[in-house]
Amino acid sequence: MAIDAVSKFMGIRWDDVRTTRIEMGPEHINAAGFLAGVVTYAMVDYTMGSALWKETTEEEAIATLNIAINYVQTAREGELVCTADVDRRTRTNAVLRSEVRHADGTLIATAVGSYVIYRAKDGQRRGYPPNED
Repeated sequence: MAIDAVSKFMGIRWDDVRTTRIEMGPEHINAAGFLAGVVTYAMVDYTMGSALWKETTEEEAIATLNIAINYVQTAREGELVCTADVDRRTRTNAVLRSEVRHADGTLIATAVGSYVIYRAKDGQRRGYPPNED
């Protein structure tokens, strides 16, 4: 289930609020023949956002402040799995960590992200998938 044109194009699929998957295809490969970094970044950002979104109220919205990614290894084909955990959440911000692994368990990247939590404006709280745990 895609939530916007970017997640649809990337082929991001949600297992639950803290886990996403992508089946790598030609659109995920860069000119060098490896997984494009933007794919990993998108997985991390969407998965972190989903994990944090689940912990917000109807009056709150979130936005990414920063994500730092350490690329450990690359991939050329197969399925990628991204997980994210909320390490700390306050009234105004949150810190999360994430990993991207190949379906065989090989670590592809690690990341730490920070998000701002702010008062939502009318119409800003659209559903972030999945709606259940």
